[in-house]
Amino acid sequence: MKIFNLIAIIALFLTTSMVSAQDLKFGHINMQELIMELPDKLDADKKLQAEAQLLQDRMRVMSEEHERKFREYLSQRETLPELIRTTMEKEIQDIEQRLQSYQTMAQQTLQRKEQELYQPILEKIQRAVDAVGLENGFIYIFDLSSQVVLYHSNKSVDCGPLVKAKLGVK
Repeated sequence: MKIFNLIAIIALFLTTSMVSAQDLKFGHINMQELIMELPDKLDADKKLQAEAQLLQDRMRVMSEEHERKFREYLSQRETLPELIRTTMEKEIQDIEQRLQSYQTMAQQTLQRKEQELYQPILEKIQRAVDAVGLENGFIYIFDLSSQVVLYHSNKSVDCGPLVKAKLGVK
């Protein structure tokens, strides 16, 4: 009985060491470089820039209104009755508050637009990376641009060309 247990343990040990001795396949990709090469990214950048320009144009109009009111106030402040001066000061403060509020909302709008435009691109890349990983038997594919990988050997396969091919990018 002891011999049978010993043989079973040795067989289990040999099986385990054979499995762990298999050649494990690791890959890497630089996601930042890949993203920068995608036509989808260029299109998203143009759309985001157009949105930013619209918001910036509106901000410029509001700033010009503020500046005009402020110059008018400064030129007349000494000669204005107190009620009109106070009213003008309040108008200028209201414009300043609207400018600050608009700037905050514009930043939030651009962040949402950026998320809306870039999320589908990231999902598309992730699907391509997953497909390359499955098709080529990789255990892991690391992103070198994330600064998380501390070391990769020459045995690590650069999956960038495979993912680009999957995405149809030259």
